Amino acid sequence: MADSIFTKIIKGEIPCHKVHEDEFSIAFMDIHPIQPGMVLVVPKKQVSHFFDLPDQDYQALMSTVKQVSKHLKDAFPDKSRVGVIIEGFEMPDHAHVKVFPVNSGDEIRELPDSEKEADSSELAEMAKKLAF
Repeated sequence: MADSIFTKIIKGEIPCHKVHEDEFSIAFMDIHPIQPGMVLVVPKKQVSHFFDLPDQDYQALMSTVKQVSKHLKDAFPDKSRVGVIIEGFEMPDHAHVKVFPVNSGDEIRELPDSEKEADSSELAEMAKKLAF
């Protein structure tokens, strides 16, 4: 399987605004978020389906998701929930988890504006705020 965009980010070939990295996963700001503050949590092993991860990798991935969620809740006190989505349609060759602050189910279902250019300085500032 060819390297995914996420694998290239993990290898440092493509830049990102990193929130966290450990032996098993990396978390970084999404450049086309469903909601402002959305973080992608990606296993370092490239698999198409999250359930194909070895147990240790899966557990580490979900531990990172939990930590990111707590940081988002603190960073966005005006949001009542933290949404988590695993769907794999936009990047089917590398499992990942979308984590973002929301107030309603309608906010979860919004589509990202992929035409809008991401503001790198805003993403860098948010990544710094969420970093752990």
